[in-house]
Amino acid sequence: MKNVTEVTTFVLKGFTENLQVQIILFFLFLVIYVFTLVGNLGLVVLVIGDSRLHNPMYYFLSVLSSVDACCSSVITPNMLVDFLSKNKVILLLGCASQMFLGVTFGTTECFLLAAMAYDRYVAIYNPLLYSVSMSPRVYVPLIIASYAGGIVNASIHTIATFSLSFCASNEIRHVFCDIPPLLAISCSDTRINQLLLFCLVSSIEIVTILTVLTSYGFILLAILRMRSAEGRRKVFSTCGSHLTGVSIFHGTILFMYVRPSSSYALDHDMIVSTFYTIMIPMLNPIIYSLRNKDVKEAMKRVFGKFVFTNKVSFYS
Repeated sequence: MKNVTEVTTFVLKGFTENLQVQIILFFLFLVIYVFTLVGNLGLVVLVIGDSRLHNPMYYFLSVLSSVDACCSSVITPNMLVDFLSKNKVILLLGCASQMFLGVTFGTTECFLLAAMAYDRYVAIYNPLLYSVSMSPRVYVPLIIASYAGGIVNASIHTIATFSLSFCASNEIRHVFCDIPPLLAISCSDTRINQLLLFCLVSSIEIVTILTVLTSYGFILLAILRMRSAEGRRKVFSTCGSHLTGVSIFHGTILFMYVRPSSSYALDHDMIVSTFYTIMIPMLNPIIYSLRNKDVKEAMKRVFGKFVFTNKVSFYS
């Protein structure tokens, strides 16, 4: 092993080597990326710009949108370049950075979705004390803790993965540097890494999903006590969008990482991991805005103000 040259670059093989298909995929993912940035950054601007959205629920939503925009930006631009390039090489440091940032934002989103479920529980179960129970002293540490958990988890996986030797092959059957395909090409013993991946992801999933389920269990009890049909409808509208986002996100995470390593099929896993890193960030703004009356009204106010200002400046 001492005479084997260590790998310093990797080749991302991607979906296909067919040039025509790559061009089609380039335009497809370019449109997805533009929608992702416009949707998520638009929500952030909306929450900042509209004073009626200045409450913890929408602060969490704006942070989630910024995380989605960052997660997509870690993966998509490099993938778009690779679609139009014959040389799909990524440096070892670039690969490590991409993995670290991708895992950081992915884990942060897990914790944020759990914090958002707790926020909804506090708002619905005891609305009179909501402003006290979910003050900046509560929601700001929750947001910071979500990022901290993401950074710690990403640091562990990045250090563990890139402590391995890569000497047999440098070709990654994927569109970005994810953990399973890197373990697949390592010439070291990866059993500890696989166990670490399973244990950490399982622990995070158990904690966050239990938080979501417990919060919504109390929310369901609160809904059953409501006498107003309009109140129940409003609660279902607000919580339904969050549950939809949680179900899609956690479903793909569980499929990807919480299973035996022997069941990994890199081609299928590549599609699934692309879905949760690229498609879900695009879907989240749609899920959280189309079913949210406050967001739709804020969009009308901001858009109406923008149109009115342009008309005034045009005629003046």
